[in-house]
Amino acid sequence: MTAATPPPLSPPPGSADRLPTAAPAPAPTTLPAGPVTSAWAGDVPRLAARGLIKRFGETTALAGVEVEIPDGASLAVMGPSGSGKSTLLHCLAGIYQPDAGVVALRGREVQGLSEKERSLLRRSQYGFVFQFGQLLSELTALENVALPAMLTGASRVEAETAAQQWLAALGLAGTEGRRPGELSGGQAQRVAVARALTTRPDVVFADEPTGSLDRSTGHDVMRVLVESTRAVGASLVVVTHDAQVAAWCDARIDMLDGRVVPAGTTTGGGVGPRTGELEAIRAAAVPR
Repeated sequence: MTAATPPPLSPPPGSADRLPTAAPAPAPTTLPAGPVTSAWAGDVPRLAARGLIKRFGETTALAGVEVEIPDGASLAVMGPSGSGKSTLLHCLAGIYQPDAGVVALRGREVQGLSEKERSLLRRSQYGFVFQFGQLLSELTALENVALPAMLTGASRVEAETAAQQWLAALGLAGTEGRRPGELSGGQAQRVAVARALTTRPDVVFADEPTGSLDRSTGHDVMRVLVESTRAVGASLVVVTHDAQVAAWCDARIDMLDGRVVPAGTTTGGGVGPRTGELEAIRAAAVPR
């Protein structure tokens, strides 16, 4: 796995203090024996995949993908359209069942769970941020953020109190009563980040989280996403075709034709950072 040097992160004064602290992690069990091709080795990773194969009819979307993500680390998965990066995210998140291979969360195999168990896993231990937010249009920002906690058994009062804290921590105080159509694109994605974090997930999955935003707003959303997941100890998987987005993460893999390839060898949107790109991102992250 090729590491990408992330830009300096400068949270707003006091924002980190307002983020709830992460719950202690349970002791992981040992992963099934198998080859490890990731740069991460040693301790059991937060999330791991080995030998993943996924086919759709005659098309092989994943052809033996292996990856590991440590506790609290962020990983960017890059590649052009059709490279298999979104399929990998769906397999890691338990949405797709791989045809072969192992996905393990804290050493526990995910693909062996029943559909009901995987649904509960996605609801309680995973958080999701999508390209267009996918907020429920009929609910307010507060209600959108509170919903996952209520689905896992929290009372409405508890869930909405926590949701208000998350919104304030992410710079959205005063937007609690607005519906998605009354929010800017950047505000809506911040609400989506708050919603993803409200259940204190082990892993947050972000699929093209800045794809519908302009560059400046996208940088701001990535800063918030990386800072907030890191603050609560969640690991982060970001699928993107944009090298500038990938540069925010601790590490990166490139995909082509369902396989992990050396960084910078993919074409089109999958190329590595160009000269001056990282410097421009760092400059954009400096508060003005």
